[in-house]
Amino acid sequence: MPFMLKAPAGSPGKSWPAIVIGFFVAFGGVLFGYDTGTIGGILAMPYWRDEFSTGYRDPTGHLDVTASQSAMIVSILSAGTFFGALTAAPVADAIGRRWGLIGSTAIVFNLGVILQAASTRIPTFVAGRFFAGFGVGLISAMIPLYQSETAPKWIRGVIVGSYQFAITVGLLIASVVNNATQNRQDTGSYRIPISVQFAWSIILVAGMLLLPETPRYLIKKNDLAGATASLARIRRLPQDDPAIIEELAEIQANHNYELSLGKASYVDCFKGNLLKRLLTGCLLQGLQQLTGINFIFYYGTQFFKNSGFKNSFTVSLITSCVNTASTIPGLYAIEKWGRRPVLFWGAISMCVSQFLVAILGTTTTSQDNLGNIIVHNVAAQKAAIAFICIYIFFFASSWGPVACVAHGFPVVFRVVTGEIFPLKVRAKALSMTTASNWLLNWALAYSTPYLVNYGPGNANLQSKIFFIWGGCCFICIAFVYFLIYETKGLTLEQVDELYVEVSDARQSLNWAPTITFRELQEGKTHEHVEAEEASEKVQ
Repeated sequence: MPFMLKAPAGSPGKSWPAIVIGFFVAFGGVLFGYDTGTIGGILAMPYWRDEFSTGYRDPTGHLDVTASQSAMIVSILSAGTFFGALTAAPVADAIGRRWGLIGSTAIVFNLGVILQAASTRIPTFVAGRFFAGFGVGLISAMIPLYQSETAPKWIRGVIVGSYQFAITVGLLIASVVNNATQNRQDTGSYRIPISVQFAWSIILVAGMLLLPETPRYLIKKNDLAGATASLARIRRLPQDDPAIIEELAEIQANHNYELSLGKASYVDCFKGNLLKRLLTGCLLQGLQQLTGINFIFYYGTQFFKNSGFKNSFTVSLITSCVNTASTIPGLYAIEKWGRRPVLFWGAISMCVSQFLVAILGTTTTSQDNLGNIIVHNVAAQKAAIAFICIYIFFFASSWGPVACVAHGFPVVFRVVTGEIFPLKVRAKALSMTTASNWLLNWALAYSTPYLVNYGPGNANLQSKIFFIWGGCCFICIAFVYFLIYETKGLTLEQVDELYVEVSDARQSLNWAPTITFRELQEGKTHEHVEAEEASEKVQ
């Protein structure tokens, strides 16, 4: 990706340290992606179904878990992430972004993995997924916080968006491991995929022990010496270099300006234009979930199996490959064309693809008395899978890295939501936007088996559920048009000025910063700045 990593002419210091740091921290996305990707395959493994069944049998007579048990097992991860995301703000503000990530991974996430690997019954397995989710919720809010506070503005979108790429890599690895162990007739069928997660957590914790705390957090804690040392280390410049002094002065001035407005609380996130930013972040997170991406990766293996595909694990592996490969052009696009157009055209493309999948699946299949899918047109079925892959391509190259940040997962807020909040409330606002993502994620994960499955108490939508996802993608188009501001190429401090000066998101494309927070702290007005510039030209 050299075309995305070339610093603009005149950029001070070295760029590679910040890029390496940002990309390494994004590795935390592998934990989330892998943990999410394993569950769909595990639920379809014959040995796991026999081991964890409480006596229920599916229409074919095989031991299995019920729809309610499946919903609980899958959705409890999202419930844990909801509470983890809400806890992330006080943890990140109390002990720092760096130690927060270390503790969330080494203690909370690993506890969840241990419980899942040791379980042979549903209650212990569910408890493990809750704690793993709690850890993921903490991590998913802290990683974009750390990245956005260390990355240079010219590469920030790619670095924050790389978290999404890491999630897709985790999903892909999970598909490969699940495919390799699916036919084992012992506990290794599910314990091996689960235990692999220890490797990811060890890598992340070991790396974070070597990385610095973010300069913006240290400024927030009035540690100017520490912030200077951290920024100098990231930019590979002497601590007394003018570029270091200038950047720190702007961060400090921004922080002082925010402090002059009073101490921040959660209530402050709902005041003035911060409410607009919070609604933008929460809606972006929620709509990303409603595009249907988690349906593919939570229940895709079972859905493909129920739809008549002979090797549903292979189809899931293919969709994971598409998801991973498609994220790379998305990282390029968000810096080349900006956040707003990528989200807009991505939503249009996803909408069309989803409706085509729904139409093909609905018109070319039927069901027998036991609920088994009868395929009347094999070519149409293959075409539906092709359009699912096309949908995943457009999601992974637009709403995946830009909205999330988090993947269709709360990985869903990564670039936009990591940029639009001021320092004073950034941790609190990010925790709420992330929590809203996970709350809706839980609701969809819990309700999907009832919406899709055949049988009493279920809606039996099957492929018709893609009409719902397509309709939500249509709403995404209007949301981007009216509410998403273009923040490409702006510092986090300049984004604050953008929201103060521009009330209509459609006018943000032509906006340019006119005053720095240093000038604001020094009491200069726009007229003063313009007068000084005119005087300099005359001289």
